Amino acid sequence: MKSEHSKGARAKLRAYFLANIGRVMESNELRRASGNISEWARRVRELRTEEGYQILTHNDRSNLKPGQYLLLNPKPVAAFERGISKETRAYVLDRNGFTCQMCGAVAGEPHPYDPARKTRLHIGHIIDKSMGGSDEPSNLRAICSVCNEGAQNLTLDRPSLQKLLVQVRRATGADQVEVLKWLIRKFPKQTAEILEK
Repeated sequence: MKSEHSKGARAKLRAYFLANIGRVMESNELRRASGNISEWARRVRELRTEEGYQILTHNDRSNLKPGQYLLLNPKPVAAFERGISKETRAYVLDRNGFTCQMCGAVAGEPHPYDPARKTRLHIGHIIDKSMGGSDEPSNLRAICSVCNEGAQNLTLDRPSLQKLLVQVRRATGADQVEVLKWLIRKFPKQTAEILEK
């Protein structure tokens, strides 16, 4: 269950995004808008994954730099359901020895990269749900707040160009069109240059 403090920070960030639709926002202003909480980036991810706000980052648009965020539409879309049971969470934490699987920080101890903070563990996806990952224990790991703030939509093993093209070719025509639309949105300048040739 989330604390009232984190719920308040999420509400502040939601209001800030909705007041700045269409404007690129920097991470430092979002931290301030959250009330200067350390986990502001996690609250932004919750707005995306739990509430369905289409908050764009450099992963979505080539003209956005890391640390920049953009909300184009005030209307959320269907968000991913939270399907991880308490039993699965407990199993994953126990299996991972209550230790962050990215940096090795141990739950409750001072964090090695930020000693002012005690290590808090969360359950993270190895392959993010937005990239097709599941809520099965084999796709879950213990991850600390510090690592989790930088881990959204990261997969340790990125596919090669050849493997990616094979997957796109195997997809349905409708899915290929969706990939094309996404690429055009992400790379508008490059798309225009290609079409001019």
